[in-house]
Amino acid sequence: MVATPIGNLGDLSQRAGEVLARAEVILAEDTRRTGLLLHHLDIVPQSFLSLHEHNEERRVRTVLEQLSQGRELALVSSAGTPLVSDPGYRVVRECRQNGFRVEPIPGPSAPTVALMASGLPPQPCTFLGFMPRKHRDQYRLLSPFARIRTTLILFERKSRIRSALEVAQECLGVREVCLARELTKQHEEFIFFMLGQWDKLPEDFRGEFTVVIGPPEKEDQPTPEHEVLGLLEREGAGGEKPKQVVARVMERVSGWSKKAVYDLYIRGTDSEEGKGSNI
Repeated sequence: MVATPIGNLGDLSQRAGEVLARAEVILAEDTRRTGLLLHHLDIVPQSFLSLHEHNEERRVRTVLEQLSQGRELALVSSAGTPLVSDPGYRVVRECRQNGFRVEPIPGPSAPTVALMASGLPPQPCTFLGFMPRKHRDQYRLLSPFARIRTTLILFERKSRIRSALEVAQECLGVREVCLARELTKQHEEFIFFMLGQWDKLPEDFRGEFTVVIGPPEKEDQPTPEHEVLGLLEREGAGGEKPKQVVARVMERVSGWSKKAVYDLYIRGTDSEEGKGSNI
C-alpha cells in the first residue's frame, strides 16, 4: 500500500518511488491519474489493474491469484494514503486472512495535513470520511458526537459545503471550524470561522474541502435531561411551535445540540400525548 502525493509531487517518498518502480502489478483507483504520476517519475509500469469502489469485491480473487504466483503488487489511491476514505479495505483484509504480507508505505494524508495546520485540538480526533449526501444520513452521522469532546475531520464537496455545515451546527452547536483546500499545492488555503458565521465563507467555492470541526469550547457538564425536559414543558405551555420552544430552551442549557433538544421535545410530546401534557 503506497501513499502518493495529495498535491505537491515533491511529497512522494524515495521509498514509495522505489516500490512503484519494481511492482509487477499496480492496483490503481484511477489508472489515468496514477499513470500521469508515474510518467512524472519516469516510471514505466509493468502492469496496471484498476481497483475502485465499484469493482473491489470482484478484484479480490484476481489479487490473490497474482500474489499466489509470487508477484509483487502495489496498491495506490487517486491521491494520499490508501484506505483512508478510499478503496482497498476488502483487498487488504483478504490478503491478511490468506497469509500474504501487507506492507504499508506511509506518506501524505489530507486529514492529517489539515489537522496539523488547523490549530484545533488534535487529541482525541475522529475521521468521518465523506459526508453522506442526504440530510437525514448527515444527522445520523453527526448527532452521536454532540456530547463527545472530540475534533471531527471530514471531506465535503464545494457544492454541498454550506448545507453540510448547517447540519453540523444543528447537530453539534457552535464550534470552531477550519476549511482546508488545495492542500500542499500553490494555492493552499485555510479558512477559519465558527459554525453559524456563514458570512465568513468565501463566495466562490473551488475544489473539495477537508473540514476540521473543533470540540465544544465549554468544559461544562451537559444540563441533565430531566432539567431540559422541565424547561421544555414550561416553555411549551403556551402552545407555540416546536422550533420556537426549542430556540428559547437552547439559550438556557449547555452541552445540548438543537437537534438533541428537538428530539427530546418530540419524544416528550409523543409519550405524554394521552395525558394532556404540552410535551
